[in-house]
Amino acid sequence: MTAAPEIVEPQAAPVCRLIVDSPASGAWNMAVEEVLLEAALQGTCSVRCYQWSAATLSLGYFQPAAEAKSPQWTGTPAVRRLSGGGAILHDRELTYSFALPAGHPLARNPRDLYEIVHQQVIELLAEHGVTVAPRGETKSELKAEFLCFARGDDFDLVHSGFKVLGSAQRRRQGTVLQHGSLVLHRSPRAPMFPGLCDLAQVTLNADALAMPLALRIGQSLLGPIEAGSLTAAERIRAEALVHERYSHLEWK
Repeated sequence: MTAAPEIVEPQAAPVCRLIVDSPASGAWNMAVEEVLLEAALQGTCSVRCYQWSAATLSLGYFQPAAEAKSPQWTGTPAVRRLSGGGAILHDRELTYSFALPAGHPLARNPRDLYEIVHQQVIELLAEHGVTVAPRGETKSELKAEFLCFARGDDFDLVHSGFKVLGSAQRRRQGTVLQHGSLVLHRSPRAPMFPGLCDLAQVTLNADALAMPLALRIGQSLLGPIEAGSLTAAERIRAEALVHERYSHLEWK
C-alpha cells in the first residue's frame, strides 16, 4: 500500500512589527539596524522609520575611514553602517529600514525588495501630489563617487533628474536588512543635492510621513503588521553595539 504523500503547509510570513523612532545619533541609529538584523536571524520581521538628531555622514561598509576626514566634513559626526555603497549625508530626510528573516517569502529576492518598497514611496508621495520615478538606468561612470547621492543606480527614485531616494542592503545567513534615505530638504552640508521639497516646491514633514510609510512597507512585505518597539534586551544590545562598534569608524 502506497503511503499518502505528506502535505506541507506553506510557511506564513511572520508578524511584522512597525517601529517609528524619535531622532537619534548616527551611532544609535546604526546600532539599532544591526539589532533588527540580529532579530531577523531569530525570526522577527521589523519595519522602522527614523530620523537623525544631527547631520551625520554614514560611510558604506567598505569605504575607508580616511574618506570621512576630508575638510568638507570637519565637524560632521560620522558613522559606518552595515550596508555597502557610497557615503550618505543624513540631515533633512526620512530614513526607512526593514529586516526580514531567512524564511520570509521575499528574503531571497533582493532586487524585488528594492522595487516593492520603492513603489510604496512612489505611491505615498503621489498622495501628496509629488511624482517620483525610478531612474531606470545605471550610471556606471559614477560608481566611484564618494557620496551615494552622486552615484546613479537604476532603482534610485528621482525627481527632475535628481536622486531623492537611495537604498542599500546587507544580507546575513539568509536574512536581509534594507534601508534607504528619502531626502526632503537640501542640507547646508551637502548643498549640491536638493531635496524633494526643494525640487517639487511642496511642504512635506518627516514626522507626518513616517507612520504612513512604515505601514505601507509593512503591508507590502506580505504579512500581518502591528505597532511595536525594541525589547528591553534589544535596547541593551544596541547600547553595547554603540560602544563596541558604532562610536568608531574603524570597525568592520
